[in-house]
Amino acid sequence: MKDHSWSPPQILIVTFVSLIIFGAALLMLPFATTNGISFIDALFTSTSAMTVTGLIVLDTATAFTMFGQVVIMLLIQLGGLGIMTFAVFIYIAIGKKIGLKQRLIIKQALNQSTIGGVVKLAKRLLLFSLVVECIAVVFLSVRWVPEYGWFQGIYASVFHSISAFNNAGFSIWSDSLSGYVIDPVVNVVITLLFMIGGIGFTVVFDLWKTKKFKRLALQTKLMIVGTLILNILSFFVIFLLEFNNPATIADFSTLGKIHASYFQAVTPRTAGFNTLDIGQMEESTLFYMITLMFIGGGSASTAGGIKLTTTLAILLATIAFFIIKALALTIAGMCVVIFTTFVLNLTEDAPFLTILFESVSAFGTVGLSMGLTGDLTFIGKVMIIGTMLIGKLGPLTFAFAFATQSPDLVKAPEEDILTG
Repeated sequence: MKDHSWSPPQILIVTFVSLIIFGAALLMLPFATTNGISFIDALFTSTSAMTVTGLIVLDTATAFTMFGQVVIMLLIQLGGLGIMTFAVFIYIAIGKKIGLKQRLIIKQALNQSTIGGVVKLAKRLLLFSLVVECIAVVFLSVRWVPEYGWFQGIYASVFHSISAFNNAGFSIWSDSLSGYVIDPVVNVVITLLFMIGGIGFTVVFDLWKTKKFKRLALQTKLMIVGTLILNILSFFVIFLLEFNNPATIADFSTLGKIHASYFQAVTPRTAGFNTLDIGQMEESTLFYMITLMFIGGGSASTAGGIKLTTTLAILLATIAFFIIKALALTIAGMCVVIFTTFVLNLTEDAPFLTILFESVSAFGTVGLSMGLTGDLTFIGKVMIIGTMLIGKLGPLTFAFAFATQSPDLVKAPEEDILTG
């Protein structure tokens, strides 16, 4: 009998799904929720947390006890930073050698083009992430400890720092961060967290070690310029479209309008937090946000979507290899979204735009919703679970998992950019 050796994508998917199921089992424990939870809702919540999406069928603030919220928080941290990042730490702690196969799995998990330096990258990623989250906890504690007391204030700071840095969008408050729509500290700290987490860790480390812009990697240059342009453009689009909307920012002061527009401009590309009622925004704004959710953040980051570099690769059409891969990922992503939207349109009693918004939010692992998530049918929840999982791991990862030839046999060009 032929010995079957699993490929790195297959191992990654199996491990990821296993941890999701384990997380769902923890959430089904009697002391994890206030009024109990069904398996499908526990599975949905665990998937949303592990894929750092943020869509919820139950209110995190009221349906889960502190134990349940901590489980969600740990799933977010594990899913956001990557299973293999923590695996590297454990391997080193117990003195076990990291072999070639483990390095290939780490390469797949961190979406790198080669195995060179992946262990060092994983170690730096874990250290960098924990340091950034701790700094954010300090700043948020200064804001929330006086309001909620030491324990609750620090707990809220830790939960939201982890959720924001990993682009999850989960909150321990029912209205997300709507109560802090014009708060400068919360706006700045939270947005910096999910922008740093979403720009891509290879970009962050490249910026750290390279002082001159000309010497930066192509990936880094594309992400910096692309993110800057897209964020500025999105701010003005949302500011202008929502300026006279009485249900969102019309009644705010000019400074309040700027705060709210800025936050909602940078959050759709997978952060998931909101300071405005998404369901009350103009349809033109929502359509624009759908585009941002589909684009997502940076490769090798906590963000989802087809990735900004994928979009730039198509728009700039610089290298044929990247065009082919970017088109494949985009078409695959569109097929997933179209199929999910089609099924939800049959099973859910909701307007088409609401369903499309939900589908793209799940694929982009954003977590924003126009209010449909809590009313999803069983089939609807199953569809969104699958869409979140594909959106997090990437359509091409699933394609490679069932491919007969390893994607590692493909040679990379002289300089690489990440597109998935």
